[in-house]
Amino acid sequence: MNITESRKDEHVKISIEKNVAAHHNYWDDVKLTHNALPEINKDEVDHSTELFGKKLGAPLIISAMTGGYSKGKKINENLGAAAEKYQIGMGVGSQRAALENEKLRGTYGIIKDYDIPLRFANIGASQLVIWGHKKTLENAKKMIDMIDAHVFIVCLNFLQEVIQAEGEANAKGSFEAIRKLAEDLDTPVVVKESGAGISYSVAERLSKTEISGIDVGGLGGTSFSAIEHYRAKLIDDELHARGGNTFWDWGIPTPTSIIEVGDATDWELPIIATGGIRNGLDAAKAICLGASCAGIARALLEPSIKSKESVFFEVDAIIKELRAAMFLVGVDNIANMTDIGVDLWI
Repeated sequence: MNITESRKDEHVKISIEKNVAAHHNYWDDVKLTHNALPEINKDEVDHSTELFGKKLGAPLIISAMTGGYSKGKKINENLGAAAEKYQIGMGVGSQRAALENEKLRGTYGIIKDYDIPLRFANIGASQLVIWGHKKTLENAKKMIDMIDAHVFIVCLNFLQEVIQAEGEANAKGSFEAIRKLAEDLDTPVVVKESGAGISYSVAERLSKTEISGIDVGGLGGTSFSAIEHYRAKLIDDELHARGGNTFWDWGIPTPTSIIEVGDATDWELPIIATGGIRNGLDAAKAICLGASCAGIARALLEPSIKSKESVFFEVDAIIKELRAAMFLVGVDNIANMTDIGVDLWI
């Protein structure tokens, strides 16, 4: 196992064995208005939706988690089976490892075995700058072909990079690289944060490019700074362990980020709400605030290590909770969820 594969293995292992969540989940600060007379039939609630031209059974995406090491194949296979069964979207982890080692392509490409309606390829923004535009386009097409992706994600993970001992914390030129990629790539490009959120000003800049959507990836769920804290402790690297602890709760809360991104883009770009979504009620709150879909990662990671059936149970429960929330606010169509009352205390 090389350094990259070892790092990916450590990320998953630490996420399962340690508490790496932000110290506060901001979805608890969002309250939906109960409708005591909903006047609808729960069995007629329609939570299907459309995103990037693809029909989804529910406004849910299994967010990018892993790939690029041996155990990642089984995780992605179990997640892919659930995405097919419930007709929801799915992303894979950064595909850089498979570009460097073709033997690892199958750890991502396994999801092609499943009829997943919306698949997301993924690479970190820093790589675009390192590669340059021509090589970026070549590699992007390889990553898209690897999983038959419908959307290409550029991940802004600079918090993790700056904390990580081996991180590539050079963001200079990344905006221009994203702008050019979105213009020249035939596949829709989505910009995603990985736990620190996207602000109004950043969303406003991105809205002037040809990107097709934003995944806010806000504070409240898994803290990659916390993961790097524990990784550093494994090798007695007290300096980087301290940095991970200091920035454990750095970022913009996911609910706040949804609103800021929506305001900055005039709600014209699809917003994916990733960051701390634990259940269907959290997903419903995200939709009410203006998100097009909710992205879920940590809640599905442990089940994905166990079995397909464990993932099926969790996704089924999340969708049932979403349907229940829609019923309790008196909405029978997901498109009307933004019309109900929401209280936000952040």
